[in-house]
Amino acid sequence: MSTEGYQSPADTSLNIHEEQRASPGKTPIQILHEYGTKSGHLPVYVMEKAEGEAHQPSFVFSVTIGDVSCTGQGPSKKAAKHQAAEAALNSLNIDAGIVNVSGRSADSNGVVAETNNHPNSVGILQELALQRGWRLPEYSILMEAGPPHKREFTVTCRMESLSEKAVGNSKKAAKKAAAEKMVAKLQSLSGCSEITWTPKPSVRFENLRNSAAEKMSSLRRSPLSIPNTDYIQMMLDLSKEQGFEVTYFDIDELTVNGQYQCLAELSTSPVTVCHGTGISCSNAHNDAAHSALQYIKIMASSK
Repeated sequence: MSTEGYQSPADTSLNIHEEQRASPGKTPIQILHEYGTKSGHLPVYVMEKAEGEAHQPSFVFSVTIGDVSCTGQGPSKKAAKHQAAEAALNSLNIDAGIVNVSGRSADSNGVVAETNNHPNSVGILQELALQRGWRLPEYSILMEAGPPHKREFTVTCRMESLSEKAVGNSKKAAKKAAAEKMVAKLQSLSGCSEITWTPKPSVRFENLRNSAAEKMSSLRRSPLSIPNTDYIQMMLDLSKEQGFEVTYFDIDELTVNGQYQCLAELSTSPVTVCHGTGISCSNAHNDAAHSALQYIKIMASSK
């Protein structure tokens, strides 16, 4: 089990490397985004793989900017994204000191609106996240199907606690379609074309630790070892009571034992990500929910 808030040794070395760049205080992700804004090709990140044990996960992210595509690997999503962005900067031979974004076009809210009269949904979400301090949108490839000459890709777009899924005949088309659906959802939740929706405040672990509510108290007493328990429902009840979101991500790749895999992501602060496996997708979800409940129980009970 892991949280994105945990700083591993790999994260530490990454931060040291960042500080040596020409633009102090700017991360590779920020520098690459500024370059993408100026060049008209915003970088798009996709989670390609999530593997490893629950206590020691490994994430692989790819980033595409124009015709350049690079990957990065790390013990957290953040670290993997930074590695991918760093690789792209090196590939593009970008000097961070000459990045200039003063010429970018934006609407009155600072959100990129249109390019050649076609809405740039991927760019809109990227700018929205940076402008409002949200987590950057994440695109995950859920499935690849069909014969080689007619491939079909299913991609999920995550924005804070929201999730949208779309299908396309290429990764790029599927990402674009998912982003378009996400923009439409944000506009629907806002009640107009201007996006005014705001995510719920993150639930911090000290709030869980101090909670005396029914489901949390029941979790503290539960052994979490009773066979055939519906941990998915148990997690759903707890999340509704405590005010955080739970999202399950199916991993397309099977384990070496042929079992299904998934990740359960909790919108706590820091974000909690737990791994699960099983003989079916639903069993993998239940296992991931079980791991997440065990983690919350430990964190909410420690003083």
